[in-house]
Amino acid sequence: MASSPDLFPNVAFSDVSAAAPAAEATAAFGLGATTGAPRLCLVKSGKDEAEPTVDIDLADAQVFKLGPMEWLCVCDESEAKAGVEEKSFSRAIKVVLRTEAESKAFSLAFQQWKHQVISGKAGERLENGSIIASKSKFDTKIEASSAKMYFHYYGQLLHQQNMLQDFVRTGTYYAAVMENRSDFEGRVVVDVGAGSGILSLFAAQAGARHVYAVEASEMAENAQRLMSGNPSLGQRITVIRGKVEEVELPEKADILISEPMGTLLVNERMLESYVIARDRFLAPDGKMFPTTGRIHMAPFSDEYLYVEIANKALFWQQHNFFGVDLTPLHGSAFQGYFSQPVVDAFDPRLLISPPIYHTLDFTSMKEEELYEIDIPLSFVASVGTRVHGLACWFDVLFNGSTVQRWLTTAPGSPTTHWYQLRCVLSQPLYVMAGQEITGRLHLVAHSAQSYTIYLTMSVFYI
Repeated sequence: MASSPDLFPNVAFSDVSAAAPAAEATAAFGLGATTGAPRLCLVKSGKDEAEPTVDIDLADAQVFKLGPMEWLCVCDESEAKAGVEEKSFSRAIKVVLRTEAESKAFSLAFQQWKHQVISGKAGERLENGSIIASKSKFDTKIEASSAKMYFHYYGQLLHQQNMLQDFVRTGTYYAAVMENRSDFEGRVVVDVGAGSGILSLFAAQAGARHVYAVEASEMAENAQRLMSGNPSLGQRITVIRGKVEEVELPEKADILISEPMGTLLVNERMLESYVIARDRFLAPDGKMFPTTGRIHMAPFSDEYLYVEIANKALFWQQHNFFGVDLTPLHGSAFQGYFSQPVVDAFDPRLLISPPIYHTLDFTSMKEEELYEIDIPLSFVASVGTRVHGLACWFDVLFNGSTVQRWLTTAPGSPTTHWYQLRCVLSQPLYVMAGQEITGRLHLVAHSAQSYTIYLTMSVFYI
């Protein structure tokens, strides 16, 4: 390793893809001596560190949680032989830590090293107090095709109109700003992912001295036209075309305002940009609107939804589709339909237990904490019924100096363009009133600006 690594001694590991027996090793994260790239090396006990048993390039690796102290590292490998075209394949390494605390530290180290930006200028402070971030930080996390599609989507007025016409969303933001004028009057504001610039205009209405509206998509041009069309407010607003990970500002901000929420709060991975903007631009003791987010979860029973999804796979039960038997694919199709979460609005009476929630504090959390979110589940059933899955929604808090205001997407509340999200089990659970339902909701960020959802739920039967 070319730098001081994060070390985890006496871990057990096995090469699952090669069906190799488990062995004891030291796991070390660090930079490769020759490439300078982040790597994970597993060195068998008693072996020279210069020749690791397993050497994983973190740029192409993913980690999945198998248990409290068990992790599966999946990476891309290639094999080249004389006269034979190079072949690529996946390699899976199971790593078992000694304690849950060490397991958590291992996961955090994996994400930190994987997403580390190798740049001599990263983190360098400018004379005006702002920070130069590597130009490639966003690009190292997000696929180019996904980013292009994302910015194209939000660069269209049609989709901006859809958000503006969500009067729960827009009205709550307006109220949160206007009810807390004292936080904005005479202050510098940065609007993160400004879109049409509506939040920048709200901040100006509340008396902001100056607003920097940062927008990466083509919508920045429309935002500039909107500022020009509202000169009494627009003269205090500067529209900047670029990503918050890359732009530079001439001064620190007293307030960050943004609408970074996606479905299930974290989808689209805009929250990471919001946190990065906090670290780069927000002055000490500055405020963030919104301040905190909560993901709410509860089990639900919805026989109609379950049957509707299951029936979609009936097509694959045909024995004679133009002379072809499709039934060998029915099982895969059935599981495929249930692997997709359902985004809709539903009746809160379908919930069979009081909800629980997981809190994200935007003012203090680290960006890396959004790469992977692991939420333990524990509910007590209110009724005896079939459990068809887990329902999720979110709310965010605007913690102003004068008024605290919540924006909620809860079932039964006025519908927003976020709706709610439900993960439906392919095999429902049977539960009696008073029984405990346990499990985990595991969210893993990926490079398509979304998350892979891993859900486990179980009922203890006496």
